[in-house]
Amino acid sequence: MSDKENEEIEQEKPAEENQVEETEAAAESAEEEQASEEVEKTDLEKANDRIAELEKQVEELKDKYLRSVADFQNLRKRAAQEKQEAFDYANTNLLKDLLDSLDNFDRTVEAAANATDPKSIAEGVTMINKSLVSMLENNYNLVAYGKVGDAFDPDIHEAIGKSDDPVAEPVLKAVYLRGYKLKDRVIRHAKVMVSMPDGTVKSEEKAEEPEK
Repeated sequence: MSDKENEEIEQEKPAEENQVEETEAAAESAEEEQASEEVEKTDLEKANDRIAELEKQVEELKDKYLRSVADFQNLRKRAAQEKQEAFDYANTNLLKDLLDSLDNFDRTVEAAANATDPKSIAEGVTMINKSLVSMLENNYNLVAYGKVGDAFDPDIHEAIGKSDDPVAEPVLKAVYLRGYKLKDRVIRHAKVMVSMPDGTVKSEEKAEEPEK
């Protein structure tokens, strides 16, 4: 082989080596790009999984919120219904207790149709009245007040008339309508006529005062 041919072969070698290096570099670049794409794909999949997880949590919280709102609305409706029923039927026990008195009045009315003795009818009505008053006092703490001779108290008595009389302190002269208390609260003032001191009778306090 001549020297010229050897030179040509030597010149061809670097070109082949360069081509191999370029090929290897291209392969490495392709591998890096593929690896980068795989990394990006993995990150994207993780992000999508996280988004899906968060969306699921949002749906669960939304469902819990809607359930809580529905439960609260049902509770409020039930409370309003119970309140209305309590108001509508608050007097049930009282009315049941009054039925006995109504039954007794019915019997008295029936008996009055054929009665020949008015006194017996009056006695029957008196018994019903006592029974009714006793029931109201014992079961409901309803107490009647206002009797002739009681001391006049403007907080519980309503004076609809007065007269000057020989009394030391204002007292009830007549009771036109009895008053009623529910426990300690006045629910109806007694309507009364009041005897006012005319100056002829001294009160005990004034009588005990020594003369100056």
